[in-house]
Amino acid sequence: MWILKFLLIVVFFLVFFQDYKDRKVYWFLYPIIGAIVFVLQIKSVSVYPAFINTSFNLAFISLLLAVSYLYAKYKLQQPLLKEVFGLGDLLFFVSISFSFSIVSFLILFVFSLVFSLLLHFTIRYKQTEKTVPLAGYMSLFFATVYGISFFWESNFLYAY
Repeated sequence: MWILKFLLIVVFFLVFFQDYKDRKVYWFLYPIIGAIVFVLQIKSVSVYPAFINTSFNLAFISLLLAVSYLYAKYKLQQPLLKEVFGLGDLLFFVSISFSFSIVSFLILFVFSLVFSLLLHFTIRYKQTEKTVPLAGYMSLFFATVYGISFFWESNFLYAY
């Protein structure tokens, strides 16, 4: 299992570096993330709870994207996936939704967004791009979470 976690951390860092440097991430990295985190979840809980967790997590992501779409359309009057939100960010949200139990996912997802905001505010002056590498920042956060799980029992990530 540690080999999968190590591979996952490497893929997270690839997403971070590509998103931070070029704002373009290879699309096949997202399904790799989704598959590895889902296998790690199945190894900690059985298949049925993993599917239930993923279903609720995807529902939360769908709700979040629906609210973002409405906000972009009516308040900002811009298309969601071209100006407001990147396709890579959407793919990252979907791939990471295969990862944890419902409560852990909600907490870690919100904290990854806060982490991304704080990180962007601290290093935005060094960037020439105006866009935020959200998937990259969030992948850095989740790489840290999985890195910490090397040293502590990671069952708390899948507990209810």
